[in-house]
Amino acid sequence: MNVKTSAKVKTQINTLGDAAAHAIEKYFRKTIAHETEVLKDKDAEELHQMRVGLRRLRSAVTGFEPVLDLPKDAQEHKIGKVGRILGTLRDLDVMLESLQNRYYPNLPTGEQEVLDRALLTLLKQRGRALKGVRNVLEHKSYKLLKKSIEEWLEKPKYGAIEHLPIAEVLPDLLLPQVSEFFVHPAWLLGTEYEDGKVKVCDDLSAEAVEQKLAAEGTILHDLRKQAKRVRYLMNLFGNFYGETYEVYVEDVTTVQECLGDIQDSEVLGEFLTDFVECDLKKELPKLAGLLAENRYVAWQKWQVLQRRYLSAEIRQDFRSTLIHPVIKDAAKVASPKQS
Repeated sequence: MNVKTSAKVKTQINTLGDAAAHAIEKYFRKTIAHETEVLKDKDAEELHQMRVGLRRLRSAVTGFEPVLDLPKDAQEHKIGKVGRILGTLRDLDVMLESLQNRYYPNLPTGEQEVLDRALLTLLKQRGRALKGVRNVLEHKSYKLLKKSIEEWLEKPKYGAIEHLPIAEVLPDLLLPQVSEFFVHPAWLLGTEYEDGKVKVCDDLSAEAVEQKLAAEGTILHDLRKQAKRVRYLMNLFGNFYGETYEVYVEDVTTVQECLGDIQDSEVLGEFLTDFVECDLKKELPKLAGLLAENRYVAWQKWQVLQRRYLSAEIRQDFRSTLIHPVIKDAAKVASPKQS
């Protein structure tokens, strides 16, 4: 495995082209560094790290799309396909870990016996998913993907805007994704209009929250995906901004994690409902209660963020932060900020 840094890629970040090449180099190396261990399947953390590397590589390709001239075998959708297959296995690992360590010890014996059978089913699914991961990592299309990126890094090709100073064009790269984040309809879930303003309904009961999630929970999952895209893109440019920028990166990360807790709990509930083939509350009442309780806790955390980002002042300050990079000398930046 070749993990050396290409001599063709600059370490100083002056232009849009410099930043693009450095980001792709960084996340490509992170991805392939975990490949061998993923194939061995000895440590679930290796899979997690490789998946994160692929996500960040994909975000870099998407974020720098206006300047990049990549070969067809290294396009964003090629990276995404590999990431989705690894993601299937990772999602099963998360479900197994959560059921075994978070829920199982807190259940009565009867529910533990049902969960034992469910865990066996998940393990069988994991075996099939692992086979899929090994197949994709050994397939010629993945090898072509790696080869194409290696060759591009040796001799990067760009569009006409390659030489634009990175600090001057950062707002144009960041603002489109952040704007999509701001105008997402999920921000209005569980709100009402009062005196011409949007008000967060912070008096919803756990049952009311369950009903809302059942009816409209998919839009929260979609916002989570947008938060992830914004987070990974912003992580590329931390060295060009100050502390306020980092606060907003942390906010976006918290949105992603909070909505992820809700989504993970719902996915677990759906799997278990399908497994027992009846009302989960009747078959596994204690577990169903724990899942609902965790969703409600996550919902309350989400409402804090929701109230914050329904504030026009916060959104305007976020935009203003992106418009005004604060770095004094971009030429001294050795690399994008790593998270």
